[in-house]
Amino acid sequence: MSTNVIYDKKFTSIHLLPKGDYENCSFTRCKMGGTDLSGISFSECTFVETDLSGTRLMGTAFRDVHFEDCKMMGLKFNHCDPFLFSVKCSHCSLNFASFFQCDLTRSCFKDCRLIDVDFAEADLTEVRLDQCDLQGAQFENTVLRKCDFRTAYNVSLSLEMNDLKGARFTLDGLPGLLAPYGIEVE
Repeated sequence: MSTNVIYDKKFTSIHLLPKGDYENCSFTRCKMGGTDLSGISFSECTFVETDLSGTRLMGTAFRDVHFEDCKMMGLKFNHCDPFLFSVKCSHCSLNFASFFQCDLTRSCFKDCRLIDVDFAEADLTEVRLDQCDLQGAQFENTVLRKCDFRTAYNVSLSLEMNDLKGARFTLDGLPGLLAPYGIEVE
């Protein structure tokens, strides 16, 4: 872990970020796609209108980090430091991201595109997926206890291969639950 600690700083339109620990910082309209954020720690930070697509995240720490209107395609969150991992995303594009074996307990995704995202073996206990597009999202041996899918759409998952106790769906979500069984709902 780096000894360079940066507190309460605002970064706008930057492309590279020096190694360090960032606490209560904000990053606005930054273009960091394809860069290497490995080993950097973010605590109580906010990213707004920032492109992080294809960024390397080996050992990166996200602790109570909020992403708003960000492009985060192909990110491998499963490579992040799992200690106190906590993210909230709104109006973000996370297509092709991987949360394989991540603990996302009580996280919130609002108005996000989560197309072809890997949630296999992740813990989504009490996660809210408000107005999220989950087309092609993969749920396999995923803990979905009390997960809120009521306003999510394009949800398709196996009832047998996931822990769904207390998960919440609407009647509109039934076709995605029953599609793997060849059952059509009219």
